[in-house]
Amino acid sequence: MKTDMNTHVLVLGLLVLLLGLLQSEAAVVRYKFVVQESNYTRLCSSKNILTVNGQYPGPTISAHRGDTLIVDVINQATQNITIHWHGVKLPRYPWSDGPEFITQCPIQPGTRFSQKVILSDEEGTLWWHAHSDWSRATVHGLLVVSPKIGTTFPFPKPHAEVPVILGDWWKNDIQAVMEDFMRRGGDPVPSDALTINGQPGDCYNCSRPYTTKVYVDKGKTYMLRMVNAAMNNIMFFAIADHELVVVGTDGAYTKPLKTNYLAISPGQTIDVLLVANQPRNRYYMAAKFYSSNPRSLFDNSTTTAIIEYNGKYTPSPNSPVLPPLPAFNDRNASANFTSSLRSLASNDHPIDVPMTITRKLLYTLSINSIPCASNTTCAGPRGTSRFAASINNITFDAPRTSILGAYYRGVNGVYGDDFPDNPPFVFDYTAANLSTSLQTPKNGTEVKILKYNDTVELVFQGTNVVSGIDHPMHLHGYSFYVVGSGFGNFDRQRDPLNYNLVDPPLQQTIAVPQNGWTAIRFRANNPGVWFMHCHFERHVSWGMEMVFIVRNGKGANEKILPPPKDMPKC
Repeated sequence: MKTDMNTHVLVLGLLVLLLGLLQSEAAVVRYKFVVQESNYTRLCSSKNILTVNGQYPGPTISAHRGDTLIVDVINQATQNITIHWHGVKLPRYPWSDGPEFITQCPIQPGTRFSQKVILSDEEGTLWWHAHSDWSRATVHGLLVVSPKIGTTFPFPKPHAEVPVILGDWWKNDIQAVMEDFMRRGGDPVPSDALTINGQPGDCYNCSRPYTTKVYVDKGKTYMLRMVNAAMNNIMFFAIADHELVVVGTDGAYTKPLKTNYLAISPGQTIDVLLVANQPRNRYYMAAKFYSSNPRSLFDNSTTTAIIEYNGKYTPSPNSPVLPPLPAFNDRNASANFTSSLRSLASNDHPIDVPMTITRKLLYTLSINSIPCASNTTCAGPRGTSRFAASINNITFDAPRTSILGAYYRGVNGVYGDDFPDNPPFVFDYTAANLSTSLQTPKNGTEVKILKYNDTVELVFQGTNVVSGIDHPMHLHGYSFYVVGSGFGNFDRQRDPLNYNLVDPPLQQTIAVPQNGWTAIRFRANNPGVWFMHCHFERHVSWGMEMVFIVRNGKGANEKILPPPKDMPKC
């Protein structure tokens, strides 16, 4: 039988279309996470640490945009655990989000939980970590979301991708560190070392045999997939003699930003292009803590890894050298970098900033103090009080059951719904020497109720109560547009005039500057129970956290999906 050319073309076109549909269809990918205690000997002391699959940092999960992950979490350790998928929105499925006693009860020793992780519009570098006690110090790893099959990056494809996980390390057991700090009421002891991919680097003699090395070919481009997994501090990062180009943050692309250093908050991820365009040699990448408050907890050491060019050459006798980094207390350097990020805002990667706002919220972020129990002393201010922290003067009191479970099943008495839209009283939030009468917060398990499709503008206002410090705020279940920031008190009449509503960065974690403010916007179109908190672990332990409940919409696809059958029990 003869067929004409038009028929051939039609059949070929249908085959190409079918192949494209098959390639672009989301996949279901399965992983196994075995939580266990492992003996770790590659740092300055040998000790047992909590790990996933015996690895520190933990395994990297790889997926494509829109995929669904099934992660079987098996707890073979002796303590409770939860796993949070940081930056994943989990549309209509908060059951796998992970924060202990917010969306689930912990996975107890000897039990398991299969977490369904639904990816939507995230693309870039995200991460996963424990969300119970301080376990995330060693229980964390990257979650790499590549473009859909058949599509590519909005920049030339790099030659290779390199994980760069910033962290810190305690010689003592991290659970003991947390329990001691909570008992004393003061700051926790600082970490003993900063790390890059689990190693402190050459500044620590015992780490030199294991210092992280990245081998590069001259002339090629590499993408660094970075996360700050440290527990309590923002970090400055740089590579000696090399310019960095930021192309993404928190699972969303940005306009290329050329810079000599980064400021990266705990919880934040950044995608960075590195062109190996220097003479063949060995160069340090380095990171150190940034702390805007001289009395804040930080380790003043520097962690290093090595960029080493391939090929035959004689390394310079003085190589590698450290890159210049901003001073540890340079708050302008931190704020300037953070405020320089811009969304890509292209046809292929559009943005949708809410323009008409239905809910305006102002949340103060404060370090507080509460009196010691009678006839005792504490390690907090003046030795007569304990540190606390609050949002709108409420120190969050975590329940002993899941707020999500209580909300979904209509169980009363677990939480209240009176979280205030504004601070309970107005004062000069950033003034020096604020009255000690402002220091004592209220305790409560209050949530903020949002209607489906509410458009929210939330202004975080840092305060100088007890002491001012930066606060990296993280919202679960959503990305938000960072439309403005500044130092001092937010001015409702003046500051919105300078908002960036054209190409603000889309993030899930944002550093609110010391004694300053940051404004974010988002649309409440993901029903569920969603945690919001400072990503300094000590501030979470002190109570700087709260919960949004976003109600169901009217449509069939605007309601919370039912829970899985194997939800952990309290």
